[in-house]
Amino acid sequence: MMKYSLQNIILEIHNKEDKILSQNKRLIDEAYEMTLYLQDLLFTVKKYVIEEGFKNDEEEIYFFHTIKPKILGKLIYYNKIYRIETGCPVNNGKMYHTYFTSRLQELKKEYDEHICNSDFYRYYRSGRTDNDEVYFRLGNINYHDGLNSFVFEIDSQFSTFYDYKVARIIANELLYNYLLTKINPDENPDVILQNSESTKDVFWTDSKNALIELVYALYASGAISHGKIGIRKISLLFQILFRVPLGDLHHSFHRMKTRVGSRTAFLDQLKISLEEYMDKDL
Repeated sequence: MMKYSLQNIILEIHNKEDKILSQNKRLIDEAYEMTLYLQDLLFTVKKYVIEEGFKNDEEEIYFFHTIKPKILGKLIYYNKIYRIETGCPVNNGKMYHTYFTSRLQELKKEYDEHICNSDFYRYYRSGRTDNDEVYFRLGNINYHDGLNSFVFEIDSQFSTFYDYKVARIIANELLYNYLLTKINPDENPDVILQNSESTKDVFWTDSKNALIELVYALYASGAISHGKIGIRKISLLFQILFRVPLGDLHHSFHRMKTRVGSRTAFLDQLKISLEEYMDKDL
């Protein structure tokens, strides 16, 4: 079993992102710090892979299909953010909007010319695995395919070439969302939460007990921040978002536990409502 499992690496990256985000640094500083961190992480993983190798073919394919692209994709993304942010001439206004619109157009052009029309992109997007032996194992690069000249610059001990292509797909998707929020800041969740005018018509219309039930469900499932934040912090976020005081959470929760009938009445209703909504589109 490889020392660097996917879950451990991705969790480590998320924890680092959360830690940096909690420090309220400028985006430029966040991107720079994450770039250095991911570069070091990639170097460490590379050293391990070259020295230790893989236990079997399946492990090798899994690494180059999934693990490495996750690290490299984020590295490309944060490095690009740093370059974009440091090159921005102003902080707002028409020139600001034009600058980020141009970066988005460049990204779309790259996508159209080098990604979306390729056979590999369609293969990867479709979720196929029948050619994984070719795409994600070392030493299988076919130069008769007329590959990009970049293939001659890769480390043949640590790249199949196609792991880089997956990383670019991941990075481009992240950059696309980043640029959209720059161009349309009103659709940026961070801006929405900071702007009371944007959220004045957002409020909770069901009972407080229903919201508490939802909060506890999210907490118990570990769906937020990998389960590493407490119930009070989750409830505080919902209270701020919906402008509703929830009072004594624990007391309300204990009453739920002794309910007659279903103890998860609101969640049960959510499931029914969603299924009914899905059926409308059939």
